[in-house]
Amino acid sequence: MDIYAPSAVLNEQNIIRESISMPNSPQNKNIGATLDKLFRYTTMFFAFLVFILLFGIIITLLVGSLPALKMFGASFYTSTAWNPVTIDFGGVVPIYGTFITALIAMLIGIPVSFGIAIFITELSPNWLKRPIGVAIELLAGIPSIIYGMWGLFVFAPLFADHVQPWMNDNLGALPLIGVLFQGPPMGIGMLTAGFILAIMVIPYTASVMRDVFEIVPSMLKESAYGLGSTTWEVIWNVVLPYTKTGVVGGIMLGLGRALGETMAVTFVIGNAHELSASLMMPGNTISSALANEFTEAVGDVYTSSLITLGLTLFVITFIVLSLAKLLLIRLSLREGKQS
Repeated sequence: MDIYAPSAVLNEQNIIRESISMPNSPQNKNIGATLDKLFRYTTMFFAFLVFILLFGIIITLLVGSLPALKMFGASFYTSTAWNPVTIDFGGVVPIYGTFITALIAMLIGIPVSFGIAIFITELSPNWLKRPIGVAIELLAGIPSIIYGMWGLFVFAPLFADHVQPWMNDNLGALPLIGVLFQGPPMGIGMLTAGFILAIMVIPYTASVMRDVFEIVPSMLKESAYGLGSTTWEVIWNVVLPYTKTGVVGGIMLGLGRALGETMAVTFVIGNAHELSASLMMPGNTISSALANEFTEAVGDVYTSSLITLGLTLFVITFIVLSLAKLLLIRLSLREGKQS
């Protein structure tokens, strides 16, 4: 067979023999061990670079926020004042706005994302799955400033003309929650910012939910269908328990974006340092306050107050992600007991 084999095949066989015999030489072993150590220390440096960056950001924020914290102390987190002229600053309004807009976004975004993911994975015909999936990925790739411009020039006028008057007439008179929907229909405000944030977090949350729903083994679902379960029963009793860790992770991903979103919120929230119970009134968030005022901040205390808001947002995000991690750990432990 070798007599009639092409020369290229013979050369390839020789190369394979040489490559197999290479590690046996001591010199090659030393080179391989050195490269392994170099690769190990390089990847270790990249991993520890994360800690270096994290501690660098924390130290920078702490040092920058010291002048404001020394001047105002704990009252920075109880005061609604924000007056650069009298140098009187408090973080209640932007912190309140950050929580409320993120809450509105998640209240709208979670059920919509869940419905999209369930439809794509369980109910949609095959020819429709890919177009919807591509549309979701395109929505996730749109820059936030585009969402802000669309929200200001298209969504806010429609909201002011058709939705807010209806809310004023039908929800404003309700006990307890009526105060949330009272106020002039201006279009911009906390509620509008929450809606825009919801539209922005839906692609991320829906994509993660879709991906985790698709990994559920077909055998599990077919077994449930074979026992007479309906589609909803299969989703609730089989799909969700199997993917709950991934679902929580997708929700936390959306919440993280809602808490830190800047440009889109800056366009539509109104940017007013006023505390109001009404969701239709203008407000402010930490990120929008930083985006609007950092370049115009004059004086150490004014700049330090803005940095303190940044440090507060960092702490809030850290606490939210830590709670999410604890929730995932508890879910994993309960999963073991149930099995």
